[in-house]
Amino acid sequence: MVKRVAIVGVGTTGFRATTPDVSYRELTYEAATKAYLNAGIEPKDVGAFVSTAEDFTEGYSIADEYSPDQLGAVLKPIHTVPGDFIQSLANAYMIIQSGFCDIAVVQGLSKASNMLTKSDMITFATCPFTWRPLKESHHAIAAMEMNRFLQSSGNTREQCAKVVVKNRRNALNNPRAVHGTNLSLDDVLHSEIVSHPLGRLDIAQYADGAVVCVLASEEKVQSLKGEPIWIKGIGWATETSALESRTWDEAVYLKVASQMAYKMAGIRSPRKEIDFAEINDEYSYKELQHLEALGIFAKGESGKSVEAGLTEITGEFPVNASGGNLGCGATLELDGGHKVIEIVLQLRGQAGTNQLKNARTGLAASWRGVPTTTGAVAILAKE
Repeated sequence: MVKRVAIVGVGTTGFRATTPDVSYRELTYEAATKAYLNAGIEPKDVGAFVSTAEDFTEGYSIADEYSPDQLGAVLKPIHTVPGDFIQSLANAYMIIQSGFCDIAVVQGLSKASNMLTKSDMITFATCPFTWRPLKESHHAIAAMEMNRFLQSSGNTREQCAKVVVKNRRNALNNPRAVHGTNLSLDDVLHSEIVSHPLGRLDIAQYADGAVVCVLASEEKVQSLKGEPIWIKGIGWATETSALESRTWDEAVYLKVASQMAYKMAGIRSPRKEIDFAEINDEYSYKELQHLEALGIFAKGESGKSVEAGLTEITGEFPVNASGGNLGCGATLELDGGHKVIEIVLQLRGQAGTNQLKNARTGLAASWRGVPTTTGAVAILAKE
């Protein structure tokens, strides 16, 4: 029999542009301590731990060695997912479903400020024969996709700029965000070109931070302190990694991942059955592309919806009320963790100034970033 599983505790350090004052271990320890207090548990109560870590981005071989001590997971079952936080969330969900334990913990972090050659590291993930020899910035890959997406969908560069203005403004009222600011449309449209048509302000700046979530089975939830937020659906997918054979005009990975999550949650009309979303907007056009892949808006309609104010905090379907990646920061493998914790806080009515009205079901969608075609979706609800 399928069990219901809920997120009963969340903890985060928030997000900062740089964290020279704390180590990997200290980031995770702070987030874990907050999550355990939030759930009303101690590490000894946890049956399994899932660490989210990618050795290349953390700069260490076997990077998950930085997880057990500060999670209280020494001599406990723990494994690492070298992917996105939502993929780790899915692993913890399945561990509980299997009957292995009733409480599981998911951890993720970003220490992007430690990386001095981010572009070189990301480019290293591309094909050594066709792309790497060109010595182009990894942003050039996103720029090519942006060109194709805009041409195919009919969305415009101006509509992408409106995404930047909206999300950076939303971040001003989010205490966990680091890149909030008031921008005009002209500021974005006339920012320095990095790789046409991507301007500097179309690209999310990096951020450091950590997130820890405590999951529990329905039977265990009753004895815990934290307000449960139920995992209704979850899905993940990867399209081809090759630049030469992928689909450039739509986010197939998120389309497949969302269909998987919708089927699990019993959702037939996402626009009507989901109240709001926190989705990857690492590049301005990605919010529009991802909204269409998720089936929230039809092809070519996402940009018009942004222009009409439908995705504003006060709109019909709020998107990235937290500020998204553009306002909170690009956080590497922690991308989904940022989305999930913002959804949980909204559903609990704890999002402060950016709190949405009547938020009962939210969607979190992540992307692993250039040059990948890997995405994940989680649908969370109050009941």
